[in-house]
Amino acid sequence: MTISVIGAGSWGTALALLIARNGHQVLLWGHHPEHIANLGRDRCNKRYLPEAPFPETLQVTADLGEAVEQCELALVSVPSHAFRATLMAMHPAMPDSAGLAWATKGLEKTSGRLLSDVVTDIMGADRPAAVLSGPTFASEVAAGKPTAITVASRQTDMAAKTAALLHNKYFRAYTTSDIVGVQLGGATKNVLAIAAGMADGLGFGANARAALITRGLAELLRLGLAMGGRMETLMGLAGVGDLLLTCTDNQSRNRRFGLGLGQGLSREEVTAQIGQEIEGATAASIIYKLACEKGIEMPITEQVYRILNEGMTPAEAVDNLLLREPKPEMAQGMA
Repeated sequence: MTISVIGAGSWGTALALLIARNGHQVLLWGHHPEHIANLGRDRCNKRYLPEAPFPETLQVTADLGEAVEQCELALVSVPSHAFRATLMAMHPAMPDSAGLAWATKGLEKTSGRLLSDVVTDIMGADRPAAVLSGPTFASEVAAGKPTAITVASRQTDMAAKTAALLHNKYFRAYTTSDIVGVQLGGATKNVLAIAAGMADGLGFGANARAALITRGLAELLRLGLAMGGRMETLMGLAGVGDLLLTCTDNQSRNRRFGLGLGQGLSREEVTAQIGQEIEGATAASIIYKLACEKGIEMPITEQVYRILNEGMTPAEAVDNLLLREPKPEMAQGMA
């Protein structure tokens, strides 16, 4: 197949490598011409994945029209704030028969809507569409280390087609029709990873981290189920699996962001240190607003929101969480 990967950051490059190694022709697009020129010259992404050379089946372009005009499937991996604009730019050149998949984890910043709703707005309800999410760090995928992911689509054949593009002996792709649960798991876990990082930055240790992840999972379940996601999805790779990964390993930008905040750095300082998009910082406001609108209790998410938007310190946020009234722990994280 001819596949376009839209977004030449670490995750987009890793996915392009994976698909190209699986024998498909891949065209990787990025919006910075200088960056793309470097990729073409170096035949690797020296900035993000310097140890992963490009196979011959992977080419690059800074021309978005060229990237999508002959593709059979376009896989979008851009930050959530750029998702709508990127799709709008792609749409005029994209063949009507081409499928669309995305690996962006987040919600639309301006509206709080699921990215699947944005896809329908721009590409139409009949466009085959799929989202992929799970516990996957780009560097490990690029290095060929084993992992597994969930591909969700309302069209069974689109889910199977997208999974087949990715699946190989070190990358296992499962399918589901639960497009809502997969998207909410991917967005919410980033906020909770910031909280886990802050707890470690404050020096609270393994006990606190485990408790925070467990109670964070309860929040993810409450929101996901209220929005129409399914329990098996939220307790699977795109939910608890991704939550565990991003809360416990410093390859996670969101966790490192929280670590910096917990160690006393300002939001601006830690963002500059990381030098990449921190999706959880954007998602915190969106998810907190959704929780308020639906009357869902998400105390960890609320404290992350208040730290990022109201000047609360991480230490004050911890006090707020610990001073909450004792209550029963209900089955399946519904308390």
